[in-house]
Amino acid sequence: MRLVTVLGPPHSGKSTLVAAMAQLEAGQPVSIGLADAATVTQFTYLGEDWAAIEVAGGPDNLAHAGPALATSDAVVVCVPPETEAAVLSAPYLRLVEEAGLPCFLFINKIDATTERVRATVAGLQAYCRHSIILRQVPIRQGGQITGAVDLISERAWEYREGKHSALVELPAEMAEREREARTELLESLSDYDDHLLEELVEDHKPMTEEVYEVASKVLAHSDLVPAFLGAASHMNGVTRLMKSLRHEVPGVDVARARLTTDPAVSAIGSLAEMRKHLGKVVLVRVLGPGVAAGVPLAGGGVGSFTGLDARTAVQSLAPGQIALAVKSDHLHPRRLYTATGEAPLPDWARPREAMFRELIAPKHERDDARLSSALSRLAEIDPGLQIEQDAQTGRVILLAQGPLHARRIAERLEADFGVEIEQSPVPPAFRETISKPVEHHHRHRKQSGGAGQFADVLIQIRPTQRGAGLTFSEEVKGGAVPRNYIPAVEAGAMEALREGPNGFPVVDVHVTLRDGKSHSVDSSDFAFRTAGKAAVREAMLEAGPLALQPIARVEIHVPSDFTGALVPAVNGLKGQILGFDAHPEAKGWDVFQALLPATTQDDLYRALASVTRGTAWFATAFDHYQEIGLAELKRTTEALAPAV
Repeated sequence: MRLVTVLGPPHSGKSTLVAAMAQLEAGQPVSIGLADAATVTQFTYLGEDWAAIEVAGGPDNLAHAGPALATSDAVVVCVPPETEAAVLSAPYLRLVEEAGLPCFLFINKIDATTERVRATVAGLQAYCRHSIILRQVPIRQGGQITGAVDLISERAWEYREGKHSALVELPAEMAEREREARTELLESLSDYDDHLLEELVEDHKPMTEEVYEVASKVLAHSDLVPAFLGAASHMNGVTRLMKSLRHEVPGVDVARARLTTDPAVSAIGSLAEMRKHLGKVVLVRVLGPGVAAGVPLAGGGVGSFTGLDARTAVQSLAPGQIALAVKSDHLHPRRLYTATGEAPLPDWARPREAMFRELIAPKHERDDARLSSALSRLAEIDPGLQIEQDAQTGRVILLAQGPLHARRIAERLEADFGVEIEQSPVPPAFRETISKPVEHHHRHRKQSGGAGQFADVLIQIRPTQRGAGLTFSEEVKGGAVPRNYIPAVEAGAMEALREGPNGFPVVDVHVTLRDGKSHSVDSSDFAFRTAGKAAVREAMLEAGPLALQPIARVEIHVPSDFTGALVPAVNGLKGQILGFDAHPEAKGWDVFQALLPATTQDDLYRALASVTRGTAWFATAFDHYQEIGLAELKRTTEALAPAV
């Protein structure tokens, strides 16, 4: 069995293409959906077993592409024919090149465009390091594309609605264009084959079989990217694509060598799903011999394997085959398996940093424990889902690939686990500090019969440099405050600094205990802790309290076509642009650096979705705190507060 992944931007016709490939021959394809973002379809073609993993388009689903590619022998990037839409394919072309996977381009919906195919390929080439070579040129009649000429076999095919294309005579007006395009194709291939180069130099016409062989070799090494044409909804061009896949896609041994050099690795766990009555099911592809039901895999015995229908039992699996592992909770998706253990997939297969964050909590308190368990199980099957805990509220932070992804998670929590959740923005991590030093005296005295409470302290608080944190020292002379009570004063001071006058944690303040008094009977740790706490709180009000907002350093990965549009977007978010450079490895991409208030992260996500059409993404890291006026602080907190 050979397996391909089909990727592409939304509305490029991926599902239609996979369905058309699976319907080329009689037989009943079998499909299964995985994690709401991928579908695996198994079918036969010319007596051989095939499988295709279609990953839904859009940034919310891109996290599933890495594990799918790691499982595959090749990838088909399905793209729209419009030149201006080429940039929408940039994230997929970048990921494919990082994976080093043999890649086919299928320019879909070719019947619905009047644009020149060369212009479409040129637009795609801007985001691909390897040269894209046309394997077909279109036949046009009356401005419409009605067929295509295969540049290797030099045969002309006329599209027929819902059927295989018909072999026709090469139109006379196409002869010169076909010769020109074929020459370009052969010259590109000859760069990777000395014998073909020799034949071209000596002006010999190479054999068709030889050209196909060179094309297969070049594809296996990911040296060139062949481009095919068609309209999957009409079955046009699908047969030609499938024949090329059959002849040129390498076997599972090449995929195995790309993933690991460990001879003990025998299988890969790809994507997973939660199924009622079955629990977790993991899509497993076999990379080596010895994989069967009941045989140790990843340190435990596999309960059973089934076909994609989740019903048909499979006892043993040959290299290249796929199956669902059920009743095997020890198997984790997105791992390489040996008999005794597992290893992570390569770095390129891991999802990028989640950009969308929100607080979640169960609507009903009784579901608190169930929510934690449900999120843990969902995170295991969903590579784009991450979970953190908010330091201020202690509530769960859901990190998702986008709002659609977050909504999908909420729906699954309710449908699969019976847990309804409430979602709200993550509160900003504002802080407070002071602007000037202050010395303050506080006496704590309480008498209520019997032993009372007495503590007298003189403290000084002063601002320190950013990032210094909270510190404490003492300068008490002559035992005015007994040494055993000084830790209690420190504890009280630190407790007071947990929340400043504006309700936020205090940072970058030094507290010094200068002097004080004690009572032989009424003094205690509790009394001095209370005095230290009250003294610092009162001193904070006199020391010119300042509000601080967190500033994040943002690294935005953006197609260069959209880099200019980021400047007004970042300025509109009150950011500071640090500059941008061409990405050192990803052709057609820039890395845009900026400093932004951390409170604008959600706004940045929405701005990128708008100005880059969902192609850009960013990573953030805390950089420093910056003063913010109290009026602006009030406006910001009110804007971020959840609606009642």
